Amino acid sequence: MSYWKGKNGPLLIAEIGGNHEGNFEYAKELCRLAIGSGVDVVKFQIYTGDTLVSPVESPDRNKHFKKFELTPEQHQELAKMVIDAGLQYTASVWDLEAISWIDPFIEFYKIGSGDLTAYPVIEGIAKLKKPIIISTGLATEQEVLDTVKFIQSLDEMYLKPENLAILQCTSMYPIEYADANLNVMLRFKELTGLAVGYSDHTTDQRAMQYAYAMGAEVLEFHFTDRKEGREFRDHKVSLTQDDVKALISELNIIDTLKGSFTKQPTAIEIETNHVVTFRRAAYPKTEIKAGEKITADNLVYLRPNHGTDARAYADIVGKTAKETIAPFAKILNEQLD
Repeated sequence: MSYWKGKNGPLLIAEIGGNHEGNFEYAKELCRLAIGSGVDVVKFQIYTGDTLVSPVESPDRNKHFKKFELTPEQHQELAKMVIDAGLQYTASVWDLEAISWIDPFIEFYKIGSGDLTAYPVIEGIAKLKKPIIISTGLATEQEVLDTVKFIQSLDEMYLKPENLAILQCTSMYPIEYADANLNVMLRFKELTGLAVGYSDHTTDQRAMQYAYAMGAEVLEFHFTDRKEGREFRDHKVSLTQDDVKALISELNIIDTLKGSFTKQPTAIEIETNHVVTFRRAAYPKTEIKAGEKITADNLVYLRPNHGTDARAYADIVGKTAKETIAPFAKILNEQLD
């Protein structure tokens, strides 16, 4: 089974993250809105200030994250909301002690960009033997490859693309289009053969639409109820419920435009007879009398493709006409010797 497949093509992950700002009732409202938006996965971040940021080296950041904390019971209630609605719940677990009470709710884990080099955290998650998505903001190509190699060294299951996905990401809020670097996804695919996707920090949906058209199997984006009047930075790069519905509509159009991998005439081309009327056949430029040989010089190639297909012109050159063939009339095989 591959987890990287959604109802509308790519796996759509609504990252509520810290947008609740520590308000549990607001977290539940965002969760309800995300569930109703049409996404496949609703995602949170699980941490405490003291298990994430040093209170000595970065006291202000430590206090910031403390304000955003939710209790284990609150996180579990949010997870149950998502699962009871028939969606997948996941989280970036930044506190390994939380695994004991959140793991039963999680089918795959997300390693955020900041933890790409946190090998002890990654090792603790990989031991659970569940699929993993890694984001790659801040990283060099070699750092990404090193982390992939490290994960795969822990368990061979991560050699398979259905168990390990790599997301192109730029860790700034917001970013300009020029910083999205969607081509990096293709590079990851070329180098690893793993599933790839895109974690978005632009202010609209366009990068995600193009990422999907380029082959993204996973699309992750921040989610909010509204952007206006919000101070916390993540709201600026978030989609609302209406935004997600609009994105899904565009993804469906992209799927329609992508169509089939099989190249063949479409039904409409056949029904309109364009397969014949748009293609050329060999016709005589001038009258070919009975007993006269056909040469390349007395042929012209015109639409429609009646009689001798232009591809078969060499088959009739040098043959003799059994009967007179009028200029620009179709040439049939039974007319020739």
